[in-house]
Amino acid sequence: MIKKENLDKTNAWPFVEAKKILRERKSYIEKKGKITLQTGYGPSGLPHIGTFGEVARTSMIVNALKYLTNLPAEIITFSDDMDGLRKVPENVPQKKKLEENLHKPLTQVPDPFNKFDSFGEHNNQMLKNFLDNFNFNYIFKSSTELYKSGFFNSSLQVILKNYDGIMNIILPTLGKERQKTYSPFLPLCPETGHVLEIPVKEIDKSKSKIIFDNNGKSLEKSILDGNCKLQWKVDWAMRWYALDVDFEMYGKDLIESAILSTKIIKLIGKTNPSGFAYELFLDEKGEKISKSKGNGITIDQWLTYASPESLSLYMYQNPKRAKKLYKEIVPKAVDEYLEFIEKAKSQSELQILMNPVWHVHNSEIPKENMIMTFSMLLNLVETSNADNKELLWKFVKKYKTKISEKDYPIFDNLVGYAIKYFNDVIKLHKKYKKPDHNEKLALEALIKTLDKCNDQMTPEDIQTLIYSTGKENGYAENLRDWFKLIYEVVFGDENGPRMGFFISFFGVKETKDLIINKIK
Repeated sequence: MIKKENLDKTNAWPFVEAKKILRERKSYIEKKGKITLQTGYGPSGLPHIGTFGEVARTSMIVNALKYLTNLPAEIITFSDDMDGLRKVPENVPQKKKLEENLHKPLTQVPDPFNKFDSFGEHNNQMLKNFLDNFNFNYIFKSSTELYKSGFFNSSLQVILKNYDGIMNIILPTLGKERQKTYSPFLPLCPETGHVLEIPVKEIDKSKSKIIFDNNGKSLEKSILDGNCKLQWKVDWAMRWYALDVDFEMYGKDLIESAILSTKIIKLIGKTNPSGFAYELFLDEKGEKISKSKGNGITIDQWLTYASPESLSLYMYQNPKRAKKLYKEIVPKAVDEYLEFIEKAKSQSELQILMNPVWHVHNSEIPKENMIMTFSMLLNLVETSNADNKELLWKFVKKYKTKISEKDYPIFDNLVGYAIKYFNDVIKLHKKYKKPDHNEKLALEALIKTLDKCNDQMTPEDIQTLIYSTGKENGYAENLRDWFKLIYEVVFGDENGPRMGFFISFFGVKETKDLIINKIK
C-alpha cells in the first residue's frame, strides 16, 4: 500500500495527468461511475511506433489512476476506418490496386496484402495484434461499425441541430475558396463509393437529411446509419460526446484541431476531455515519422533488438520533448532501462514512484541484478565472435561462473538481442583505425602495462594503470583522445566500454591478444 502523502508529492507525469483527469472531470466521472480514456488511430497506413507510444502512455495513466481512485478506468482504441483513402502509402504492395480505390472509405478499399476484406480491416487487425502482444487492456472500436450500426445516430442529429454554430466555428479557420465548399457532413457517393467533400444546398433537420450540390446535381442523403461521415475536427468532437471521453492525448500537430473540437463539444452541450499534447516522433533525419512513408524504426525492428519494456521506457521519458526513433538509439534506451531497475533497489517509496520502470512495469519492478550493460554486451559479441546465444552464454559464464540463465531472464533476452543488433546494425558501421607510428607505440606501451596485470585485479586498479599509460605516452593533456584511440583501434568506434571493467571481464591475456591482433 503506497502512502497517500507520497501519492500527493509525486510529480511523475502519469500521476500529474491522472490527478488532472480526476479534478477536471470529477462530476462526469462520478455520474458515470467509470473513467474513459481514448486513443485514436487512422488506419490509412500500417500501424507505427507512435501509435504504440500513445497507447503505452495512456496505459501508464490508467495504472496511476488505480492508486488514486477506486473507479474503474477503460481505454478505447478508436480506428477512424471510415475515412477516405487520400494517398497510397509507400510501404505496401499492389499500389495500383489502392490508386484505383482512392477516396473510398478505408473499409471499402481492397486489402493489398490479400489477407482481409479491406485495407482498413487489415490495418485494424495489425493494430490489435501488436497491442495484444504488449498485453495492453483496451476496447477496440471501429468508426465504420459505429456509424453503420446507428450508434452515432443521436449524436449526429445533435451535430445537425447545431449546424450553423459549428459552421461559425470552422469557417473562420478556412481559406476563402474552401469556405465555399465546406460541409461538416461528408456523404458517400452512391455511384463511386467515394467520401465526397461537397457543399450543402439544403438541410432537413426533422428528417435528418441533407441535400448536397454534387457538381451541379442534387444528392440527397440521410446523415444516419453511415450514409454520411463527419469531417475530422467535427468527428473528433462528436466522438468525445458520444463515447463520454474523459481523457485523450494527441501529437502537438493536432493542437489546433483539439481547440476547434473543444469549442464544438461545448456548443453541443458537453465538456471536452482532459487533454495532453505530446511532441512528435522523428526519424534520424529529424523528419516526422509517417505511416505512409514508413520511415523511422518500426515496432518489429525494435522488438528484434530489444525488449518491449525498453521501448515503453523510451515512450515514458520526456513525452513533451521531440523524440528521434531510429535503430542507433536502442542500446542507450536498454542501458537506461537496466540502470533504472538497479536504482530502484535502494530508493525510497517516493523515489520509486518517480522511477520510470515503476510505470513501465505497472508498479511491479523486476528484482534481477545487472550483470553488465547492453553496450558492454555488444562489445563482447564482437570480441568473442559469438554468433548464437549458447556460445555467448558460455563466454559470459567463463568469467561469471555462478550465474544461470534461468535466474537472469532479462539478461538472457539481452544476450539474444545483442547478437542480432551487432550483426544487423553495428557491424555495418564499423571503421577500425589503423594507428600511425606514435599511436602504435602508445598501444604497445599499453600491452606492456597489461603484462603487469592479472585477472584477480579489480577493474578500478586496471583502469588506473590504463590512465597512467596514456599520460606517459603523449595523452597527459587529453585522456579522452587516449581512450578514443583504444576504442577506434580495438572496437571500430569512437566510444566503447569502461576498459578496466571490460578487461577484468574479458580477461587480461585475451585483451592483450586482441590489441596485438588489431595493431597487426
